[in-house]
Amino acid sequence: MEEDEIIRPDERMTEDKYSGHVLGKKGEELAVDHLQKKGYRIVERGYRLFRGELDIIAYDGATLVFVEVKTRAGTEFGLPEEAVTPAKQNQIKRVARGYLMERGLGDPDCRFDVLSILIKGDDGQVITHFRDAF
Repeated sequence: MEEDEIIRPDERMTEDKYSGHVLGKKGEELAVDHLQKKGYRIVERGYRLFRGELDIIAYDGATLVFVEVKTRAGTEFGLPEEAVTPAKQNQIKRVARGYLMERGLGDPDCRFDVLSILIKGDDGQVITHFRDAF
């Protein structure tokens, strides 16, 4: 790659090999902002265990919520929420169980939400919140 062809992810957010990570981080930032505006209390982000990750862990009132965030810059590969397959759901559940055990939280009231974020242009996005998604 020539010097003048360097891609700066913060300048161009598309679903290519250079910006997928940046796109995901941008989506998680938007998700946290969205959840906080809805009154959620963020407990943890990016929790890793058992070769899996929980994007956001938050409280919605007394309910502990494990939030999976899926972000895309277009729909050519489908809608963001379509990436939360049954296999992905099982992985999230497994990591959530590990989180509860590790933190000694027992069996609290909890649920799994999905936040689908579709980036449109430089400043626009569509956020769809699926409560109790699986």
